Amino acid sequence: MEDLPADHPGEEMAQLITSHQRTCNALKERVKELGCLYGITRLAQREDLSALKLAQGVAEELRRSWQYPELACARVLSEGCEHRTPGYQETQWAQSALVMVEGEEVGLVEVRYLEQCPPSDEGPFLAEERHLIDAVAELLGQIIRARRAGERLRRLSRELIKAREAERQRIARELHDKTAQDLSLLKIGIEELLGRPGQPPGTGESHVRRLVDMAAGIISEVRGLSYALMPPELEQLGLATAASRLCLRFGDEQGLDVDFSCEGLDALGMDFEAQINLYRIVQEALTNIRRHAGATRVRVLLVATHPSLILRVEDDGTGFDPSARPTEDGEHARMGLLSMRERARLLGGTFGLRSRPGGGTRIKVEIPVPGEGNA
Repeated sequence: MEDLPADHPGEEMAQLITSHQRTCNALKERVKELGCLYGITRLAQREDLSALKLAQGVAEELRRSWQYPELACARVLSEGCEHRTPGYQETQWAQSALVMVEGEEVGLVEVRYLEQCPPSDEGPFLAEERHLIDAVAELLGQIIRARRAGERLRRLSRELIKAREAERQRIARELHDKTAQDLSLLKIGIEELLGRPGQPPGTGESHVRRLVDMAAGIISEVRGLSYALMPPELEQLGLATAASRLCLRFGDEQGLDVDFSCEGLDALGMDFEAQINLYRIVQEALTNIRRHAGATRVRVLLVATHPSLILRVEDDGTGFDPSARPTEDGEHARMGLLSMRERARLLGGTFGLRSRPGGGTRIKVEIPVPGEGNA
């Protein structure tokens, strides 16, 4: 019988070990690839992330996801924003992919090695790394496309709100300047009729008095409607005064204890768009309190402290479960909350809501204040 080579079992074991190591390395690379795509997806979910910060995050994910991360560097170019990882150099060992959106080249993702590495499928790069960098470029294109769509939607929403406010101003001016003025002249004419000399005392006086009272009521209603559409002091005296008077009137009309406080607004140079949107948020919050809260006490706070302006509206009413499906009656309140949230977002800010059944409701809006870095 022919003897088998003495080293045959050792060679077989070595092959098994090599195969096992190869499988482990392949699994390790797949885990890194999945981690890279997951990390970029998490970045995409952050609406507050600037284009530059997004490029920085993608570049870092790329650098540490390649086979030799200690020798890798990355560059990401996205819609005019570029980020290079620390130590980046334009070496000859490069792998890249274009970022395309609707047929337009909008960026580039690139990985380079700073030193020569063992040859593989594409220079020193694995075939799987080619698939990964192409997938990252496609994913970044999808993120840019979604951000563009979101920006278009925000721009349309902003224009819609501006158009609605302009129409409110037009209606308010017409009600104040024409309708209320005509009714005032009617009231004066009736009063003159009452005081006309030579007329028998009491002739039609009670009827005319009723007309005077009716005209006065109409004038009051029209002026109230005009005020609700566009409070004149908002443009003339600013947000602090307008919001203070709104809270005062609301408390008087509803018989509620409304505590309004304001700090730091005088030093701000807020434009009218920011002021009207914040005023509408307060107005909508008070409307929801009147309709749904059953509150006895309301607190409204406006405070400017760099880098933010904070608006808080709190009540001690019945509260509600924000996660519950709204009833038909509660749908109006939910639409009001959506309107407040949208106005806060259009100002570049955030909208927060805390409430529970029997525990009142608290609304918090935080927007960047005008100044350096917030232009």
